[in-house]
Amino acid sequence: MAKEEKKIKKENKKFFKDFKAELKKVIWPTSKQLVNNTIAVITIVLITAAIVFVLDFVFAALNTYGIDKLKTAVESKEANVVQDESVVNNSETQENTNAENQNVTEEQ
Repeated sequence: MAKEEKKIKKENKKFFKDFKAELKKVIWPTSKQLVNNTIAVITIVLITAAIVFVLDFVFAALNTYGIDKLKTAVESKEANVVQDESVVNNSETQENTNAENQNVTEEQ
C-alpha cells in the first residue's frame, strides 16, 4: 500500500503543477474589458426581461379580451341552440299530443 499512496501523492502534485501552469496561460481580461462585458450582459438581460414582460402582458390581454369573449359567445350560441332544440321538441310533442287527441276524438 505504501507504493500506491506515493503514486497518489505524485499524481496530486502533478495535477496541481499542471493546474497552475494552465492558469498562467489564461489571458485574463483587463478591468476595462471586464466592466464593458458586465455592462453588455446586464443590458442584454434587461432587454430580454422587458421583451418577456411585454409579451406576457399582450398574451394576458388577448386572453382576457379575445379568447374569453370568444368563449362566452360560443357558449351563448350553444345555449341558444339547446333552447331552440327544446322549443322544437316541445312543439313536436304538442303536435303529437294534438294528433293523438284528434285520433281519440275521431274514434269516439
